[in-house]
Amino acid sequence: MSAQLLFYSDATPISLEHHKNASIRPLTNYGYTGGVNAVPIVGPEFGKAACDMMIVFAGDENGMMPMAVLGLRDGENLFLDPAQQWSGRYVPAFIRRYPFAFSMSADGQTFTLCIDENFAGFNRDGEGSNLFDENGERSEYLTNVLAFMQDYQGQYHATRAFCGRLLERGLLEPMHVEYNLLDGTSGVMRGFHAINREKLKALPADVLEEMSQGDELELAYVHLQSLNNLDPLLNRMSPPA
Repeated sequence: MSAQLLFYSDATPISLEHHKNASIRPLTNYGYTGGVNAVPIVGPEFGKAACDMMIVFAGDENGMMPMAVLGLRDGENLFLDPAQQWSGRYVPAFIRRYPFAFSMSADGQTFTLCIDENFAGFNRDGEGSNLFDENGERSEYLTNVLAFMQDYQGQYHATRAFCGRLLERGLLEPMHVEYNLLDGTSGVMRGFHAINREKLKALPADVLEEMSQGDELELAYVHLQSLNNLDPLLNRMSPPA
């Protein structure tokens, strides 16, 4: 698992010079997520994502990020149905923001809005929503996209900070999941971390109060509760006989 661009293959900075006549057709399916078994999520998404997804943490001592588990095997998205439509109750913002993404400058001070030009809806035929209007100004569509992306980026950084505090408090531990399917096959999912419930409960009262005031305690327990979604995931892999 990793929090890289995943299904983006040609993220190009948006500019008037290059995208004056570019348009975007609406998404018609989620086929682009087919080879991804986990995507990053941000704190405000925990409650909705936990309805049917496991929330885990991926990364190392230099940084962690919550991930919504879409499948237990590499390259497997169990929330994608045969018609390439989403079969879960919630679509993570990381997926909904596609084909847009931010790229960050080397000094971390500047963000540039990019678009994956390999997205099937990207065109220069005027089909869908224009990125720029006839005066060369951002279209209302692009303005709304930018606002969504800025809000997401702010939530992303706040969530990374939350994960940093979990690491500092020694709450995150490596974890693996062993599973057995009805057809007799078995497997193991590795490479993620989870909060140690007992260590969380043993934190000093003032730390727990601080976490509670910042909604971090709620996020921690939503994460722990979401681990119960393993069985529903297994049911998606191995339908009842």
